Amino acid sequence: MPGRDTAAMGRRRIGYRSLVAQLLLIEDDATIRTSLTRALGERGHAVASAPTAMAGLRDAVDGRPDLVVLDLGLPDLDGLEMLRMLRAVSRVPVIVATARDDEREIVRALDAGADDYVVKPFSAAQLDARVRAVLRRIGADAPEDAAITVGDLTVDASAREARLSGTVLELSPKEFDLLHYLASRPGQVVSKRELLTEVWQVPYGGADKSVDVHLSWLRRKLGETAQAPRFIQTVRGVGVKLVVPS
Repeated sequence: MPGRDTAAMGRRRIGYRSLVAQLLLIEDDATIRTSLTRALGERGHAVASAPTAMAGLRDAVDGRPDLVVLDLGLPDLDGLEMLRMLRAVSRVPVIVATARDDEREIVRALDAGADDYVVKPFSAAQLDARVRAVLRRIGADAPEDAAITVGDLTVDASAREARLSGTVLELSPKEFDLLHYLASRPGQVVSKRELLTEVWQVPYGGADKSVDVHLSWLRRKLGETAQAPRFIQTVRGVGVKLVVPS
């Protein structure tokens, strides 16, 4: 799309050790834009960027990012005005990242609908921490049956449906329960004992073989094997975890 730089496009909401997301960076300074795109990408996020307010507004509406990082000093339209326009059509979380450190500007941005405000100069680590904090808050408010997206895998509990790259997966009820349980704990190692207790509802005893068999079936439907895993990775002696494929 004209007027936009894109890096690692694709929905990557969750990753090991931290929440990661598809971000839209609206920043007119090419040096800052390139630096932040690279640094946030190295932290696992998928980052698209736009150099102007109108290009950013279009990308925020069409691209449906998980979070927008917005500079206020944009060449075509003041960032606050763009934020108000965005809020009229979208509830996407917004972090204002700007050189404006006046308290009145901070209050105006928050009143206009910003979820957080960070003043330049700031480190990529600080911005990443703020992104994760906002995502945690948003996640805490999300309904339990909200669709979960991990890479190009989507698991929708309300519809009892899982899609991989848009294609519906033919899963048995137990395979779906297993996938949903792992997807709702992305990047978190889950033991077979926990899976037996929570998915199979077996509080004591039970055979790990049931978990192994269902994991094998689930891997096959996700297009992977235990020897060449993509989503489901084994942590030897501990359990398994669902991750964004590298």
